[in-house]
Amino acid sequence: MVEESDLVDAENVIEYTETIRQALPADIRAEYLHGRMKPQEKNEVMGRFLRNEIQVLVSTTVVEVGVNVPNATVMLIENAERFGLAQLHQLRGRVGRGDAQSYCIFLHGGKSSEVTERLDILNHSNDGFEIAAKDLQLRGPGDLFGVRQSGLMNFRLADVYADADVLQLANEAVAGITKEDPELTLPEHREIKAIYDRQREQTGRQISL
Repeated sequence: MVEESDLVDAENVIEYTETIRQALPADIRAEYLHGRMKPQEKNEVMGRFLRNEIQVLVSTTVVEVGVNVPNATVMLIENAERFGLAQLHQLRGRVGRGDAQSYCIFLHGGKSSEVTERLDILNHSNDGFEIAAKDLQLRGPGDLFGVRQSGLMNFRLADVYADADVLQLANEAVAGITKEDPELTLPEHREIKAIYDRQREQTGRQISL
């Protein structure tokens, strides 16, 4: 969090930085970084961190990509259960960019076995594609046209993960049909056209194939 919130039980970088300053020796400098800072301010902080003028950087996920600090060797991610595995994989890529042994530590408050199972995937793989696929399998894709960011999609005839190959073939078939006959006027496409028209009438909106 950037600032304290009554809605989310999570640390915020500003107060947490002050807590760390009080806990560490005076010669260890701690600063914070977040997305609301002006670009010049962020660049200045990252420059000082790169030059080791800052030893501890407390940050939001603004450091997820595009940050290269070879001398950064330890990353601690709090509330790791709040993030997707792909994002955690990106975050841990900010350490271990130099020659020194590096560590990424995940702290989480989740008590369910599902949280532990998800995070354990990162212990066994550095392949971003494999991690994203397993995350999809565990969490579900959520809604394509809605607000859910996880959970199973209610397909009647397929599972979006287990039947990915079949769904890809179906997608290619639809692309071929719409390219050949975009108005579905050919005799062999009449049944598809009828289903399409019924669906459009039931939903009251135009449906794109």
